[in-house]
Parts: sequence; C-alpha cells; structure tokens
Amino acid sequence: MYCGSCMRDNAVAAGLRKLGHDVALVPLYTPIRTEDEDVSIDQVFFGGINVFLQQRFPLFRWLPGFLDHWLDNPKLIRRATARAVNVNAKELGALTLSMVRGEHGFQRKEVHRLVTWLRDEMKPDLICLTNLLVGGSIPAIQRELPGVPILVTLQGDDVFLDELTEPWRGKVMKEMKRLAASVDGFIVFNDFYRQRMGDLLAIPAEKFHRTALGVEEDHFTGIAEARAANPKSPESPRKLGYFARLCPEKGFDLIVDAFLDIAGRPGFEDVELHCGGWLSEKDRTFYDAQVAKIDQRGLSPRFNPVESPEFEGKIAFFHDLDVFSVPARFVEPKGIYALEAMACGIPVVAPDHGAFPEMIAASGGGRLVPRENATALADAVADLMENPASRRELGNSGQQWVTSSCGREAMARTTADVFGQFLKQKTK
Repeated sequence: MYCGSCMRDNAVAAGLRKLGHDVALVPLYTPIRTEDEDVSIDQVFFGGINVFLQQRFPLFRWLPGFLDHWLDNPKLIRRATARAVNVNAKELGALTLSMVRGEHGFQRKEVHRLVTWLRDEMKPDLICLTNLLVGGSIPAIQRELPGVPILVTLQGDDVFLDELTEPWRGKVMKEMKRLAASVDGFIVFNDFYRQRMGDLLAIPAEKFHRTALGVEEDHFTGIAEARAANPKSPESPRKLGYFARLCPEKGFDLIVDAFLDIAGRPGFEDVELHCGGWLSEKDRTFYDAQVAKIDQRGLSPRFNPVESPEFEGKIAFFHDLDVFSVPARFVEPKGIYALEAMACGIPVVAPDHGAFPEMIAASGGGRLVPRENATALADAVADLMENPASRRELGNSGQQWVTSSCGREAMARTTADVFGQFLKQKTK
C-alpha cells in the first residue's frame, strides 16, 4: 500500500533538505513505500516483526542484539509484508497499549535501541514524531536527550483509536493523554483537526501549529496542462473517479451507489466509474459485494477498476477523469487524494466534514455534499457532468490553489518555520 502519511513525510523531508536543513527520515515498523525517491534512512526501528514477536512470546524480549538486528532488517520486513496483510485495529488493543507504554511495555528493548541511537549517533536538535501512537519512547528520549524539543504531527491517530475496542481504547487513551501533556508542540494541517485532537487528548490550543499539507505538484501539472490544451470530445464517455483505499471507511460503497443512481438517469448512459486504490484482505468481501451490485445492473462494461497501480498507472488514471470523489465516512484529517485530483484540474465532490470544508472553501475546487448521502452525491456529480463550464471553472480554481499553496515547497517552508520557533527557544 502507498501510505498517504508516508508520502507526505517523505516529501516534507526532501523539501527540508532542499532548503538546506539536515534531516533524517526514520522508518518505524516497516520501510516506507513512496511514489517519489525514498529519502528515509536504511534502518527500521520498532520493526514490525520484532514488535509482534515481543508482544506474543516473552523469549523474544530477551534476544541478543544481533538477532534483533536481523529481525529488523528492512529487506526481511519487505519480504514479509510483500503480500497483503490483514491489519485490524480491533485485534491490536494489547499491542497498542504496550507500545504507548514505552519502557513499561513489552517492547522496552526497542525503546532503548532507538533512544541510544538518537543519543549516541544522531544527536538531533529536534525530533518530530509523525503520530502520537508511536510516542511511547517520548519519556525515555526526554531523559536521555534533555532540552531537545519533541513535536508530534497528528494525521490520523483518532481513526485508529476509534477502531480499538474496550477495555483497550480507554487504557490507550489514558496513556496517550499522558504522553501528549509532555510533548512540546503538535503539527496539524487544518483548524478542524486541531479542535478534534485538542478535545480528544486534552491538548491546549497554544500547543498546536499549522503547516501546509500538499502534494508533489510537479507530478500533476502535466496532466492539467494536457487537459487544458486538449479538451475531451463531447462524444467521449464522462468519467467519475475514485482513488483511495477500497473500504467502507473511505465510502467506496457510496460512490458505487451514486454511480448506479446516475447510470439509471436519462442522458447519462455514457457515464463510467473508474476506481483505484489498495484493497486489504479484510475488505475483500465488502469490495466483492460492491462489484456484484454493478454486475447485477449490467453495468460492468462501464466500471473500470485499476487496483493499486504504480505511479505511471496512477497518472494515467487521473488523466481523463471529469469528476473526482472519495465520500469518506470517517473524519478525514488530510484528504491528500483530493489535492491530487485538484492538482490535475479535476473538480472534487467531497463530504461536508473533516478536512474537506476548509479545503473546498480555500481552493474553490469543488463542491460539498452531506456525508453518507449517496443521492446527494449523485445529484452533485450529475450536475457537474452536465456542465462542462462549471467543471472547468472548479478544476482551474483547484489547480491554481494547489500550485500556489499546497506544493512540496510550501509544506517544507511552513514546517521549517515551526521547527525554527522551537530551535530558537532551545538556544535562549
């Protein structure tokens, strides 16, 4: 799976380096997978295999270092995770609690390894964790690297927490509130998520700092330019696109229902549904049920799934879309997929919650519809399908906004500004 958070973190690290900063991007659990050049170090801390074994089997909590090093080898982890793995938060309560307990959990040996490496080899001026769920090491880092500011980027912790079952969720929340109180600052991408996470983890407003969320705009400007230079023929099929995980949380069934609605309306006999994204094993039954609905209506020829393509396939996927939508059910903290569509000059129809209201208001690149309402989604998409001028206007607005405010440079510059505030405080 291409992870949106990994791609964002990789782009920020690359952008900071381009600005002249000395940055190390450190993978936790697994090596990252990104569409761009991977700028992370060739080490993995808290390797997923090791973390799991130490949780399940006490013997692995006492293995000598050379065996730990072997289990945390990036090549081994890549091989182990090359096939689809069923990761379900409902089954990971005990492991999550152990991880956020840090030195008091079963992975204390991994905490020691990371902290020793930071103290003796990296000697950082500032540390930024990319979510609080990996924050169990914070107390040990603060003890061994006194005076080094620790920031945390919040970009989806709540989604995982909401899937935990009791008694684990309550216990994990208690530990995370404790960790949050000791963090120097938090980075978020919109005011909605600042409020949500502030309420959830009892974080005071003054601890939040907002940075730009963006995409590698250079990847998509060619698409926007080609679309503008070579408009589609009126006889060409009109295409509705969805590109995200194929799961209930992202509302894949809602986009299918909206497509079925539109396809049954007079004058929309040409409309097609194009979808792409990662399909996990736990969601395969759900996905098959959606495909069956399309088959039962005889619309399979107008349904084009591309699964999870490499980068070139993703670019080709976006090239001919007329409207884009991922009607997410869960509270989306980022919505990178919507930014990618806007960067291509494609109008976006998004649910009216999470990050989307601020994104659509700032960009003028799309329309909002009530969440979990397939009929309203179908109405908005159908209206845009009938109005090429509206599509062009929204697409141009979104593309210009992403280019000016949501590129890698903007991400890096705003992040550097936040880091600089804490580094100045450190030197006083």
